[in-house]
Amino acid sequence: MILPPAFQDWFARRGWQPHPHQLALLAAQGDSLLIAPTGGGKTLAGFLPSLVELARVARPDGYLENGKSGRGGLHTLYVSPLKALTADIGRNLARPVAELGLGIRVEDRTGDTGQGQRRRQRVDPPDILLTTPESLALMLSYPEAPAIFGGLRRVVLDELHALAESKRGDQLMLGLARLRRLAPGLRVTGLSATVEDPQALAGFMAGTASVEIVEADPGPDPDIAMLPTARPAPWSGGGGHHAIPEVLAAIREARTTIIFINTRAQAELFFQALWAQNDENLPIGLHHGSLAREQRARVEAAMAAGELRAVVATGSLDLGIDWGAVDLVIQVGAPKNVKRLVQRIGRANHRYNAPSKARIVPANRFEQIECVAALEAVRERDLDGDPRGPGPLDVLCQHILLTACAAPFDADALYAEVVTAGPYRGLTRADFDACLDFAATGGYALRAYDRWQRLMLRNGLWQLRDPRAAKLLRMNVGTIVEAEMVRVRLRGRGGAPLGEVEEAFAASLTPGDSFLIGGRVVRMDAMREMVIEVTPDPSRQPKIAVYSGVKLAMSTQLSHRVLALIGDPARHGALPEQTRDWLDLQARVSALPRPGLLLSESFPHAGLWHFALYGFAGRNALQTLGLLLTRAMEEAGLGPLGFLSTDYALLAWSLDPLRDPSPLLDRARLRAGLGDWLGGNAVMKRTFRNIATVAGLIQRNMPGQRKTGRQATFSSDILYDTLRKYDPGHLLLRITAEEAGRGLVDFGRIEEMLDRSPRRAHRMLDRVSPMAAPLLLEVGRVPIRGEGRERLAQIEAAALMAEAGLEGIA
Repeated sequence: MILPPAFQDWFARRGWQPHPHQLALLAAQGDSLLIAPTGGGKTLAGFLPSLVELARVARPDGYLENGKSGRGGLHTLYVSPLKALTADIGRNLARPVAELGLGIRVEDRTGDTGQGQRRRQRVDPPDILLTTPESLALMLSYPEAPAIFGGLRRVVLDELHALAESKRGDQLMLGLARLRRLAPGLRVTGLSATVEDPQALAGFMAGTASVEIVEADPGPDPDIAMLPTARPAPWSGGGGHHAIPEVLAAIREARTTIIFINTRAQAELFFQALWAQNDENLPIGLHHGSLAREQRARVEAAMAAGELRAVVATGSLDLGIDWGAVDLVIQVGAPKNVKRLVQRIGRANHRYNAPSKARIVPANRFEQIECVAALEAVRERDLDGDPRGPGPLDVLCQHILLTACAAPFDADALYAEVVTAGPYRGLTRADFDACLDFAATGGYALRAYDRWQRLMLRNGLWQLRDPRAAKLLRMNVGTIVEAEMVRVRLRGRGGAPLGEVEEAFAASLTPGDSFLIGGRVVRMDAMREMVIEVTPDPSRQPKIAVYSGVKLAMSTQLSHRVLALIGDPARHGALPEQTRDWLDLQARVSALPRPGLLLSESFPHAGLWHFALYGFAGRNALQTLGLLLTRAMEEAGLGPLGFLSTDYALLAWSLDPLRDPSPLLDRARLRAGLGDWLGGNAVMKRTFRNIATVAGLIQRNMPGQRKTGRQATFSSDILYDTLRKYDPGHLLLRITAEEAGRGLVDFGRIEEMLDRSPRRAHRMLDRVSPMAAPLLLEVGRVPIRGEGRERLAQIEAAALMAEAGLEGIA
């Protein structure tokens, strides 16, 4: 396929030249994966083959060349991870479609699409449909799916690297396997800007055929550096508020700035702090996933129109939004992941061959080191990423149930289809049959209950036992299991929606309490039917809504870089002066952590003994290690009282000192402790609840109602305890154990920490070490209820009695 004259003229009128990778995709004969920098015409490249094909069959008056009225059906399906991205792509596509006179229809189909338009699309689909993985799974669950997708020619998968990092990508690949069966000859194009292993990503999206990888010129190196600040970064904390004056100065000098912050709560606080010092009233917006859709849309529209000088955002703007006026990105807080930093940098100067400009604001002393290490990785184009595991079985269980919603199916045929999906290529028939048995009966311990008897075998085909169950299954489509959210609205008739807060936070509020949402302080007036009614009250000191959704852990590769930087004094010249002095003092007082050496310290402080371990294994892994280590300390009679973890270190405190940690860090002992601890642990129950929700064992959404988070947790806890007692080999328990070990518990990174540190060094100190000092200021302390608490209570009681002169009284 070559670029037709009309398209050549269209490019020429704009003074553009088609990029080589755009022409390469146009000429591709099969599936393809494009790795291209932000602003490199990546999205246009993905759509160009479709626009050229549609231009050959559609006339401006909407009639086909054969003279028949109407369309040729759905030609191209575009899938992205964000609803906001589909809306942005729709706006960008409208221009070439109109200017080339193609006369084709482009529509979106997301959770924001109205019911009327959804119904019409099932019988009269557009030429190009823009959607998300969840909406695609829903469309494939309808009996009309063969008619909707039977003529599909192309699929474009945008930001594929982001989709591949979660279960949404696995769900999408199962849907893609179904599309390939419904539409033989379908061509798939994956688009990605940041990927550490193109071959692995190509394998993820591949069907039975190979994928052609097209790598574009990466473009110029970004202009990226730390933002100099008059005030040094604090010892601890994640707010970055010390840099507010310099951030405002940078906003004034740029046309438009995106300020990325890692969590929603920190974004709210930073936005409020910016406004408190914004004496010039620069127009600044706020954007995160818990704000009302209307507010997010207003911010997006204002950014597109160039009406804002800056927007404070979380990961809600990480991907693909094309705002050409953005010429500066500021990352507040350590990025935790090099790929994420590269992705965010790419939001600035969204133009090919224009260097992106970005500045980083470390929030504390440790983060200064992490940011320097991340900058080095960006300059060396060294991206991080962990190998993907096999396709998760809970997602497959949901897929089987949704397949039955569309039509009866043959198990052999479905298995043959599923193993053509990249993540499930190694799926055994035994695991498939286990998922099918769960979908049909709920498993051994639950098969006596009618509510989980959902499939039946009739005439060799599996089908829904009760067709009415299809509505309930469709209402619970998806792999994102979030905390229950409570809507927030201004009080009064037709009060404007402000956003959402988590149910647990809402439960802590009483009428009259104030809190921060959408950058404004509001007072809670009442709560009715899972809606909080509020009144603006800017004069009050607010509570801060804490969102549990995004707690980023530092990647393994970045952890290694940070450790190597700390351990090599010759490289400390790249660090701020106060950080160099801090590490130099640490080397003189104790020692510096370094590759191959696992450093730990014991020291007295505030009447207790403290133990610090510099593991550099990520927050989740060190949190797990803290639980296992304090349990071992309890068994050793040391009286542990609590611990906390960061990405870098673990700090535990106890009544007696830990003088030799080596026996407690024995791999076999830790592994055995993990098995004992996990059995009835809340982490396992939380993981089970998420898996049971994805697999369809628990339905959060019911016709006319929705279970609260507490109701869902109560139901899942009962099921978990029941299965552990009566069916310990149940499929969902097996999935739970595997997933907890990889994710929330992250025990693999503990083992990796031990493997890469064959040498151990433990220092007995007489005071707090420089590197341990920031840990004493960290939040997130986990108390230990055990013998240590009882001993401490006895010691405190004896001291009080001695002070009162009653020590001799029994």
